[in-house]
Amino acid sequence: MHNTLILGIESSCDETAASVVRDGCEILSSVIASQHELHSEYAGVVPEIASRAHVEAIVPIVQRAVREAGLTLDDLDAIAVGHRPGLVGSLLIGISAAKGLAWSLGVPIIGVDHVHAHLYAGLLKSSCTGGAGFPARESGPGKAPPLAERPRPHDCFPALGLVVSGGHTSLYIVRSPIDLTRIGATIDDALGEAFDKAATILGLSHPGGPNLDRLAATEGADDRAVQFPIARLSKDSLDMSFSGLKTSLLYAVRGTPGRGPHGKQGYERTEADLTDKRRCDLAASFQRAAIEAVMLKLGRALDQFETHAGAPCRAVLAGGGVTANSLLRARLEGVAQERGLPVIVPPMELCVDNAAMIAGLGACLLAAGRTADLTLAPVPTTAC
Repeated sequence: MHNTLILGIESSCDETAASVVRDGCEILSSVIASQHELHSEYAGVVPEIASRAHVEAIVPIVQRAVREAGLTLDDLDAIAVGHRPGLVGSLLIGISAAKGLAWSLGVPIIGVDHVHAHLYAGLLKSSCTGGAGFPARESGPGKAPPLAERPRPHDCFPALGLVVSGGHTSLYIVRSPIDLTRIGATIDDALGEAFDKAATILGLSHPGGPNLDRLAATEGADDRAVQFPIARLSKDSLDMSFSGLKTSLLYAVRGTPGRGPHGKQGYERTEADLTDKRRCDLAASFQRAAIEAVMLKLGRALDQFETHAGAPCRAVLAGGGVTANSLLRARLEGVAQERGLPVIVPPMELCVDNAAMIAGLGACLLAAGRTADLTLAPVPTTAC
């Protein structure tokens, strides 16, 4: 991959992103256009609105990414695009742009699994994103302790992969960046989705996850005020479940369903009846239980790793939007210390959906000869 320049394009949900990465690891530019304001009044992403916003943003975002890298389109060696999973309409915009560029430039097109790319994000390095690796916790009481020294990318494998995002919560055996086997996943809500729904229940605005994290970090918030359930499933299961936790929060906020005020069918109360202290306690208690459920399964996966992989674990790779959560980052730092393993989490800029991870993983796929053609289609589901 010597001096290989790849343009990555990402449009799987509500971020339009483009990035140029050199040799699969060095980010030369990373540009992201968010749509949070467009979807805020709906407390969630509206697919039709997202698709239209991608159409408007894709060309200027690509142009800016190439320009900020100090290049021209003719300098590019390949185009990588996230083609799975995601909203079909949103994916289609990015894929169409990638096809047009690849055809006009006469360079390969590479289809990249967006979820797998999240696990590659922490292996990237760049001055334009603040560098790769694991920064100190950015909220909460004080700084978190330092991690084990970050290994070179080729020394990481086999690794245990944890993806936690709005649409996906999964555990993987990662034998290489392009050889992954899923060993556990949520059986209902993804962790990010559960955080967003919890925020809505508590009356917080969109995007819910970051707002819930900030509320939970309020001074004096008691994360033991409510003992929310932590789903364990069977004794050895690596799967996760967050629907029961979400329902428990709903009942804690509104009371059990039944005869509501004025004789109407419904709940006893609404989130407007919460005191500020109670709202903070519920946010902190919910967040603690949700993160504890993930850490429980991460610990099980590390205990079972050699059975699944046939070799000892050499690192933990984490990625996805929820890796920006302050409590999760702190708990992952604890894993590094307790297990004596490098735990590689992207800097905050690369936790969210971005195109640098698409271009980086695309370089690995290109080196392995795994390119696509102009029949590349959007796929709403992820590979195992």
